[in-house]
Amino acid sequence: MATMEQALQLVQLLEAELLQRGRDITRHNAYYRGEHPLKFASDEFSKFHGDRYRDFADNWTQVVADSPVERLTVTGFQASGETDADADLWRVWQVNGLDADSQLGFLGSVVNARSFVLVWGDPKDPDMPVVSFEDPSQCVIAYEPGSRRLRRAALKRWQDGGEDYATLYLADEVWKFCRPHLVQDGEKSPQMADVDEELKRWQPRDPEGLGEPNPQPNPMGVVPMVELPNKSVLVGDPISDVHGVIAMQDAINLLWAQLFTASDYASFPQRVIMGAERPVIPKLNAAGEVIGTQPVDIEKFAVDRVMMFNGRDVRIGEWQAANLAMYTGLIEVAVGHLAAQTRTPQHYLVGKMANLAEGALLAAETGLVKRTEEKQIWSGQGLREMARLIALARGEDAKATALRSGRVLWKDAESRSHAQMADALLKLKQLGFPFKWLALRYGLTPTEVADVMAMRMEELEADPVTELTRQIGGGPSTAGNVPPEDTGPEEGPDEGEELAA
Repeated sequence: MATMEQALQLVQLLEAELLQRGRDITRHNAYYRGEHPLKFASDEFSKFHGDRYRDFADNWTQVVADSPVERLTVTGFQASGETDADADLWRVWQVNGLDADSQLGFLGSVVNARSFVLVWGDPKDPDMPVVSFEDPSQCVIAYEPGSRRLRRAALKRWQDGGEDYATLYLADEVWKFCRPHLVQDGEKSPQMADVDEELKRWQPRDPEGLGEPNPQPNPMGVVPMVELPNKSVLVGDPISDVHGVIAMQDAINLLWAQLFTASDYASFPQRVIMGAERPVIPKLNAAGEVIGTQPVDIEKFAVDRVMMFNGRDVRIGEWQAANLAMYTGLIEVAVGHLAAQTRTPQHYLVGKMANLAEGALLAAETGLVKRTEEKQIWSGQGLREMARLIALARGEDAKATALRSGRVLWKDAESRSHAQMADALLKLKQLGFPFKWLALRYGLTPTEVADVMAMRMEELEADPVTELTRQIGGGPSTAGNVPPEDTGPEEGPDEGEELAA
């Protein structure tokens, strides 16, 4: 067990790591939302046009981040040694609203390199633990030296109103702290700044206000927070999908800014008049007498598109319009590079579709499918540990051991038409694959498969003769995988005998 001083020191160290990560998290979130500063521009261009394009962004970062997340769908959890998905675990998943929240967690992992899942028991309902996906700007986990899986401690820090809160999770206990949320004011004296710093020190939260001890024991025996890394490496932090897109995104934004500027100034042929003085018109007084001359309003001539000049040496020259296609071509090349680097199909980015065969379209999405399947592996390890924590929170130690080596069931990451999928499943059934496996392969959740199996049994009980006839006749069956009887190589039973069978 840790002492108060040890717990406070650990909170401060983990908070420092959280603040260091916060810079990249803030930047990645801004790029995902389309808040891009104008980069790679010369000082002169930034001086005259920087503010003009401050709110503009051709946001490809969001497309790159969303493309794998839309294919990451959990359908169930299966413990080691079991053939069916765990129904109780799926009920916990549904009650906690994790169908939707898991998408937020996967998106946070893709954008910010990691996200977290927190599991804790509910004293009011011991059979229904509280499970939540957590933002990487609020959570951090400390691992055992030399390990990427064994967790020593975890911290969640957040702000609510005028207070900052922090919860430190250890394997044997949980500490809760709070402090006033103060914003530094540059006009404060050094003495008042010191007072603010003292007030901002973490203090244990009032046990009476919590209605529970502080610290309180951790009955699960393990740190109840799990990390979902986006792309792990052997040494160093996980890698965000957005981090590698930022440089090319900045280049695309600059090309658009230059294109808009060129279209504003040089998209039309420019004409110049040489050998002529600026035309003037008489200036009259109130009596109509000429008292001088005044220059002609050039803007009026531009609107009327007519101008007259006197003089024998007057000439008109012309500058050609700027070639704007050069910019659009460079933008398409940059978007193509971005697609290749992130394994995002070009039809997701460019938006040009030709009459592609279905096989060609599947081949074009191979990179995205493999990228998604990699994320299923990386996130699956954390989700499997989450399932174990749920079992521990429910007091099911045997199930927790089985789930530790179980697996996460995912929806197929590859997109296929219903006709193509049905044809493939029919061939697999002819090879002998069971109906339940085929239904899962089709994309049904384990709960939906159980419902379909019950419906099949109802149909069999309601009209067994028709169902058996369809099975023996080799037609599509809705009553299970009962093989037709072998009627011999020469002749089979007549219709009456078949129905009797």
